Amino acid sequence: MNIEAVRAFVLIAEHGRFQDAAAELRVTQQAVSKRIAALERFLGVPLFTRGGHGAELTVDGRAFLPHAKAVLLAVRGAVESVQPDRRALRVDVLRRRLVSADLVLDFHRRHPEVEIDLVDLGGAQAAFDALLDGSIDAAFCCVRDASALPAVISHRRVHDEPLELLVGPRHPLATAREIRLVDLAAYRVWVPGIVVGTEWGDYYEAMAEDFRIGIDATGPDFGMEHLLDTITDSATLTTFIGPRMRIAWPQRHELRRIPIRRPTPIYPWSLAWHSVNRHPALGTLRDHLPETAAPTSGPDAWLPKWART
Repeated sequence: MNIEAVRAFVLIAEHGRFQDAAAELRVTQQAVSKRIAALERFLGVPLFTRGGHGAELTVDGRAFLPHAKAVLLAVRGAVESVQPDRRALRVDVLRRRLVSADLVLDFHRRHPEVEIDLVDLGGAQAAFDALLDGSIDAAFCCVRDASALPAVISHRRVHDEPLELLVGPRHPLATAREIRLVDLAAYRVWVPGIVVGTEWGDYYEAMAEDFRIGIDATGPDFGMEHLLDTITDSATLTTFIGPRMRIAWPQRHELRRIPIRRPTPIYPWSLAWHSVNRHPALGTLRDHLPETAAPTSGPDAWLPKWART
């Protein structure tokens, strides 16, 4: 099927005249007529009836029109996929409630002219695969082993997120002003949804090993609302939360955020991208991040051994 013939068909349907379609395409009316004739031969049906009032769609023409428009839209998308200056910057944020999405929101506020398409692929490996096949331009993730990454994947640590403890009003720590990380060994920390082998799974495993904390990942993960309801009603469960995590809970929950000190657990976020990616806004995003999200260092910060270099 000739794409230019499909384009001519759609324009004639919109304008109602072969002459107007020819003018928009900057070809002769005869050339447009030949394209439509070829398309009708290919489809085996007439698409227009010609009369004194112009060209009118036949029944088959009306049936074909929405599909023809879809074909042109798909072609446009295919072209724009290899012309990065004509499409949105695609950024993976892991989950839309996390600080990664908030960092992109900061970028959007500073650079509203940049069109952004957020995706949440659910993990670093999926993000690296998407960077390699070109389906995304950048990804916020935690890099565990930089030496294992493909040579074409570049990355830079852009934000260190301090974790806090979240407890309900009945929990013994509800009135605490802060807590030491080592003291969490006396409490049950519930983090449902940990997937073995993921970067956050390795992070919590390292924390549990270093401080002998019982991090409980048992039970189904019914989402954030269920987690907050459970923490609210429990006198024994706690969980971790980031200070910029986008969560709105009902006032009746009376949840408490408690700072964790000596040391403060830090989740290290990196931005990863394909080294040959040509999207013009990618450099703008990279340049923006150090202004608002400088990594944290110092003796009061805890990170897994693989994130300390």
